[in-house]
Amino acid sequence: IHSHNVYCIHHSQVLTNSLSLSFLLINTNSQTMATSDGSSNAATKEEAVQVEPKTGISFPVKLDDGKILYCVGYNKKSLLGLSIKAYGFGLYVDSDKLKDVLKSKIEKAPSKPTEEMYQLAIDGDFGMTIKMVVSFSGVKLSMAKKGFTEAMRESMKKLTGQKNEELSNKVFGTTSDKIKLRLGSEMIVSKLPGYVLETKVNGELVSRVESELLCRAYFRNYLGEDTLECEKESREMFGQSMLSLF
Repeated sequence: IHSHNVYCIHHSQVLTNSLSLSFLLINTNSQTMATSDGSSNAATKEEAVQVEPKTGISFPVKLDDGKILYCVGYNKKSLLGLSIKAYGFGLYVDSDKLKDVLKSKIEKAPSKPTEEMYQLAIDGDFGMTIKMVVSFSGVKLSMAKKGFTEAMRESMKKLTGQKNEELSNKVFGTTSDKIKLRLGSEMIVSKLPGYVLETKVNGELVSRVESELLCRAYFRNYLGEDTLECEKESREMFGQSMLSLF
């Protein structure tokens, strides 16, 4: 489920790799604000977005809750022997809390990202969010549930030696297949303070589980040292973003 190419940004700074170029766009919406004398002035509200280049899906660089977009990427699935781009995603982080965690454990910035830094990001009790947007109309919720569950079982096994199927199945809970996924549908998985993993589909809460192990296993898929080969460079980019917090 987490086989993807990822392009990372830190705050408004865009990082690119040799194969792909990420774009930072500014959308300006005009708003009218009343002045004290009853007249009105036009004010503008700028919204920065990061475009995932393979799917064309854009993600705001900052969520309403303050989390910062660190990475965008896409997921590939095999359907009838064909490789499809199932969805684009953005990974958001509570940057201030991550900075506090890193500085509390590491006094001086390393010359390059260390495994300790990645582990602190995976294990930390602070907010992280994965926002996934469906980019292929053939994606069904049952496919997404199956892929997530399989990935979680493998991650659990690497952490504990057991697949822990009961806990792995809780990411999507008892989500009804009546919830339809269409182009633009959103699946959002968040780690909340207190090690609560929350999953929403099309804005509907489908599970909320308090489990440090479940939170670690989920984000380990993206930041663990044994990520897929295609993710090695993206993981390095995430590490460089962490270095910039020192």
